[in-house]
Amino acid sequence: MIMSSSIKKPCVSEQEIMLARVIWDYMKLNHVCQKSDVILCMCSYDIRVADKAASLFLQGMGDWLVISGNTGKLTENLWTEPEAIIFAERARQLGVSDEKIILETKSTNSGENVRFTHKILSEKKMHPQSFILVQKPYMERRAYATFMKQWPDALPPEAVVVTSPDIDLLDYPNEATGTLSDVISVIVGDLARIKLYEDIGFQIPQTIPDCVQKAYNDLITCEKFNTHMPL
Repeated sequence: MIMSSSIKKPCVSEQEIMLARVIWDYMKLNHVCQKSDVILCMCSYDIRVADKAASLFLQGMGDWLVISGNTGKLTENLWTEPEAIIFAERARQLGVSDEKIILETKSTNSGENVRFTHKILSEKKMHPQSFILVQKPYMERRAYATFMKQWPDALPPEAVVVTSPDIDLLDYPNEATGTLSDVISVIVGDLARIKLYEDIGFQIPQTIPDCVQKAYNDLITCEKFNTHMPL
């Protein structure tokens, strides 16, 4: 059932929600977090990602909290400061010591999040061997696939886990994300990038099950879900 909130009440059918949930579930990797050298918070328009990263740090799950992000397509008109500045302030409000926060404020995409973070840590003579990546729920898979391709140092797959705020698809839309229809459009666009970015060498390969591909094919026949497709 579509939620009653005005934010979650666009014209989205039960069938479309079911298809979107197939993709949503695929994009989440459901890794189990483990104590790591660094928690890397990959910024965006969703401040709940900062909440999750701060919570993990305060639980002792990382020695350092790296917050990475300048401005992307979805935040260029939202904030006047880099995403990392906004997220870091939220982490401080939640109790993370400023001495344990490392800022990266230049990146504008996931690959730059990874490469620019590596550069900053290298300049600080830091060579972490394990990471928790924190992203939006529907970007877990892309975050992991990007990190494993873009991080210059060799790390075993088990040294990197990814997590996100524990939020259901129907509870995800808010004032920042837009309507449920907007969220589904972003999810569809992110799945399109899984294959595209593999082909151009931006991410490690990801197997897309037939049921996920079918859900994508069905959703892109609807114009309202085509607003976030890669160029």
